[in-house]
Amino acid sequence: MLDITIAIPVRNEAKNLPACLAAIGSDFAAQIVVIDSGSIDETAAIARQHGATVLDFTWDGHFPKKRNWFLRNHRPVTRWVLFLDADEFITPEFKDDLRRILPTTSLVGYWIPYTIYFLGKKLKGGYPLHKLALFRVGAGEYERIDEAKWSQLDMEVHEHPVLEGTIGTIHSRIDHRDFRDLSHYIAKHNDYSSWEAHRVIQTKPQPSWTWKQRLKYRVVRSPLAGPVYFVGSYFFMGGFRDGATGLAFALIKAGYFTQVYCKMRELRQLADQNE
Repeated sequence: MLDITIAIPVRNEAKNLPACLAAIGSDFAAQIVVIDSGSIDETAAIARQHGATVLDFTWDGHFPKKRNWFLRNHRPVTRWVLFLDADEFITPEFKDDLRRILPTTSLVGYWIPYTIYFLGKKLKGGYPLHKLALFRVGAGEYERIDEAKWSQLDMEVHEHPVLEGTIGTIHSRIDHRDFRDLSHYIAKHNDYSSWEAHRVIQTKPQPSWTWKQRLKYRVVRSPLAGPVYFVGSYFFMGGFRDGATGLAFALIKAGYFTQVYCKMRELRQLADQNE
């Protein structure tokens, strides 16, 4: 067993969770914890069937959200923690890399690359997805954002962990593949765009932000944010290699950034009216 806790924040993930837990297996991680936000499907039962510990989480609309709540109130006893979403599936290659790297490394955390699936197809192009999701227990926590329930999202959305120490990269990928339908995908990103709009307006750039975060929140203030994303993703980052699927993905993601911009304008207009 590797000295690691795999923490999976969930809500109504009965479609994705079985494959996520099966990919982890029973002989890889010292502990698997599923942090559940009142699921009304079989999520909790599925987690227990696979031997995971289930923690119940209820958000009060303020800091901390789900991941930080877990780190603060149920601190893992292992040396490492890996946060997975239920639609993320670790691969044998990824497991092998962790077995080789973690026992002797002096680094405190690792960026992880992900493959992206859309409409059932593994994408070859588009902007790459990386997350700082693997780190030493006690090295830090997810960045603090004091929100007043900007959305119904009870889990950290695009926050990164703020860690003390040197960070590396795991080169083996995790598969990001949601088995729920496109309607769920679109609804989720509608919630995300509302959250992002509030954050851009109310949060100043922080020293802990990555250069990608700084660039993103600078570009999204422009009505050209959507078109800029599309051109970069589809042409410069090779989204065209995925044919019609790549085109649809780039258009939907460009629409997301256009939503953020429009919602920011709406929030400013409401603020002006209330002055």
